[in-house]
This record gives sequence, structure tokens and C-alpha cells, in this order.
Amino acid sequence: MFNTIEIDRNNLTIMGVKFSDLKTLESTANALGSNMFEGFKPTPKGIEIIRDYVMGKISLSELVKFGKEKAYV
Repeated sequence: MFNTIEIDRNNLTIMGVKFSDLKTLESTANALGSNMFEGFKPTPKGIEIIRDYVMGKISLSELVKFGKEKAYV
């Protein structure tokens, strides 16, 4: 089953999560799409975590830790 998410390129948001620039929004949207293909169901918190990883605010090990803790729910 294919699910869609709200992406607003004009206001730089994905599911209401704000981005600082279009490049980061598009990188995050691509990462989300790949993960959704594998069954990931995005939440605003999950989008924030992926955005922060793409922007370099959190490390790969922190990203993995959040995933194991299911912090994205």
C-alpha cells in the first residue's frame, strides 16, 4: 500500500516540520521515501530526527540509538 505525506516546498515543511532550506527538505524527503518503501510510517517526531541527521545535528550512532528506542513514535 502506498502512503503519502504532506510536503510543502513553498513553506519548507514536511508534515508540519519546518526546514531551513529546500535542499535539506528534499534530502529528508528522499530519505523518508526510501524508508517508507521499506515500511516506515513517518511521524513528525521521526521527520525531526531524520532532518537533524541530514543537517549534521545528530550523529549516525545517535540516529541508530533513536531507532532502537523507537523515539520516532
